[in-house]
Amino acid sequence: MAANSNIDETFKALADPSRRLLLDSLRERNGQTLRELCAGLEMARQSVSKHLAVLEEANLVSTVRRGREKHHYLNASPINQIAERWITPYEQARVHALADLKRALEETPVDKPSFVYTTYIHTTPERLWQALTEPAFTERYWSTTFDSDWKPGSAMTWHTRGLTIADPEQVVLESDPYRRLSYTWQTATAEWAAALRLTDDVRDRLAAEPRSRVTFEIEPLEEQVKLTVTHEDLEPDGLLRTLVSSGWPRVLSNLKTLLETGDALPDIQLNTPTKLGMTQ
Repeated sequence: MAANSNIDETFKALADPSRRLLLDSLRERNGQTLRELCAGLEMARQSVSKHLAVLEEANLVSTVRRGREKHHYLNASPINQIAERWITPYEQARVHALADLKRALEETPVDKPSFVYTTYIHTTPERLWQALTEPAFTERYWSTTFDSDWKPGSAMTWHTRGLTIADPEQVVLESDPYRRLSYTWQTATAEWAAALRLTDDVRDRLAAEPRSRVTFEIEPLEEQVKLTVTHEDLEPDGLLRTLVSSGWPRVLSNLKTLLETGDALPDIQLNTPTKLGMTQ
């Protein structure tokens, strides 16, 4: 019943043309404030606020507050749930572009996250923390495992695609068990690039981009847990932004399915450079 209720809220929110315009505006330029959204649309501030509240309630919009301003992000989670319910595994590869709702900003201030994704999972904070940190979980939904004691400042070694990626700059930034976890992103090593069949030019461009970081915020809500993922310090027009924008919705959808059903989604290629035209 809960899943049906969530889908009902999604369709109700999408039924209003003004709310669809707001989503279109965020798709074109994500992370806008209320003032920016009002300026781009012929709607009164009060109307925009009410529509945004409905969209946020339906989980179609996520918000992140920076100082006095609240930035709004288009959230792919409800769209993923609709696609998973009615799209067969044979058709998923063709329509996964629906999940790529995160677009780069034309100008991204340093203090504004580049990517925000929110999903609600029927689990506990403790179980979700295990799923984010323990190899037995991460291997199943992400095909990636980590070696770390998960203390702030500790090193993280990534294991993915049969490779071990170690770098002094791969570290845990914040660790508040069952509430918040943050770490720097993996290094674009030559071995990793070769495993993905990246061209030398693509690998060099990725290696030249600044070190990014990902943060998981966990908030218990009765029988559910609200998980918000922010990926920051991404180049506005960078290749890594393109990879994580299409990859995170699929990874987190797989995580949700694993925790709620015990089974991961059918094996799919997550954020593959082949789909992005990056291979030789």
